[in-house]
This record gives sequence, C-alpha cells and structure tokens, in this order.
Amino acid sequence: MALQFISLLVISFTIWLGFTGSLALAEILLGLVVSIVVAIILSKYSRFRIGLDFPVRLFKFVFFFLPIFILEMVKANIDVAKRVLNPSLPINPSMVEVETDLKGEISKLTLANSITLTPGTLTVDIGEDRLLVHWIDKKADEPERIREEISGKFEKRIGGIFE
Repeated sequence: MALQFISLLVISFTIWLGFTGSLALAEILLGLVVSIVVAIILSKYSRFRIGLDFPVRLFKFVFFFLPIFILEMVKANIDVAKRVLNPSLPINPSMVEVETDLKGEISKLTLANSITLTPGTLTVDIGEDRLLVHWIDKKADEPERIREEISGKFEKRIGGIFE
C-alpha cells in the first residue's frame, strides 16, 4: 500500500508541475497538498506502482508512442473533416471486433482510449482479448487487416511500455 501511495504521489505531483508550469513556492506547496489527497484516495483503489524501469517506460511513452499517436490523430481529424465538409464522400459505418494481444488492464485501457481519441473510431467495449469499435468507414473485412487499420500502430508501442 505504501508503494502505491508513493507511486501515485509522484505521478500526480509530476502532472501538477507539468500543468502549472510554475516553480513558485505557493504552487509547489498547493500541488503537494493536492497530490497527497489524490494519492490517499486513489491508493485504496489502484494497483499502480512505479518500478525501477519507470524512467525507461516514460521515455518510450514520450518519444515512441506520443509522436505516432499525435500523427495518427491529425490524419484522422483531416479525414473526418473532409467527410463533414464534403458529404458526398462515402462512409461505411460499422461495428468491428479488433483482436488484441495486450493482457494488462492499463495496456488495454490505453489502447481503447487511443482508438477513441482518434476521430472516426470509438471503442464501445473491452473484452479479454478484443475491443469492440465503431468505425466510421470500414475499409476491410479480414480481422488482421481491421486490426492493422485501427490499432496496429498503437498496440505494439503500448505493449512495449505497459507490459
């Protein structure tokens, strides 16, 4: 329980510092108080722990996952904007199942959120080894191609970070 508390405290305080962008004493003290409260509350419900490999995972997340995610999000935004501005463009909305090899809850949650935050897709359900996704323009029928189109670029990187 103490490791969970310390892990959550470090993460929430780091996020606080990142969002405030200030090193003023008042900001730091307020952030510390808020982070302690958050850590106390969440440590009862979370199994999150920072391990010795946390710096490596953070580096992978920032430099290997985020750039790909941002690029895919921009491409999907442009695609959806084209469809909105030109209603004659065809759409083929469909619910598809996307298989995943990810096993951890955080891994699957990160994958589902990455898919949902990419315009044109919405994760509706998470199962043991699959995600149910609403896709604005279904481009494939084969499960492997669907997987590659929707989650291929995200899943490999997320597995390397969280598992």
